[in-house]
Amino acid sequence: MRRLFTIRDLCYISLFSTLIAVSGYISLPLPFSPVPVTAQTLAVMLSGSLLPVGHTFTSLIIFLMMGAIGLPIFSGGTSGLGAIAGKTGGYLIGFLAGATLISLVKGKKPGFFRLLAINATGGILVVYTFGVLWLNYITGIGIRKAIIFGALPFIPGDIVKILAAAVITLRLNKHIRIEAE
Repeated sequence: MRRLFTIRDLCYISLFSTLIAVSGYISLPLPFSPVPVTAQTLAVMLSGSLLPVGHTFTSLIIFLMMGAIGLPIFSGGTSGLGAIAGKTGGYLIGFLAGATLISLVKGKKPGFFRLLAINATGGILVVYTFGVLWLNYITGIGIRKAIIFGALPFIPGDIVKILAAAVITLRLNKHIRIEAE
């Protein structure tokens, strides 16, 4: 009988759930935006870049469930269903979709430019699509303002995160192998 996850798999899944949670505490509120700058998008990109699809999906589901039940792991230490249904909830759901997409399309041995492209797509385009659409829906500020306040200020920092995710992934792939068995 084949097990769904090995002990090693569970350790990696737990590690990345925790990494995403802890990176939410690296948060910088912006006075003009309801969305803070966090390190969570970098952790989400790393999860998708390093883990197999099932591991990535499970890691993000665990992260969302931990926050939903009240553990203060969302940006700035927030938690609960209210945070998921609030202004930043679309970004949280976007983390799940973005990381899973990254993991799906990365391939067996992705190179630097492939990692840049998939992290830009999953880690920025997908996450911000969910986030901006939800921010618009919740606040009623209109799609244009939702993009201005909920995406544009974060692009320069996210470019740095994309580069960091690609470099870290390539370095870690030289030393460890995280594969679905």
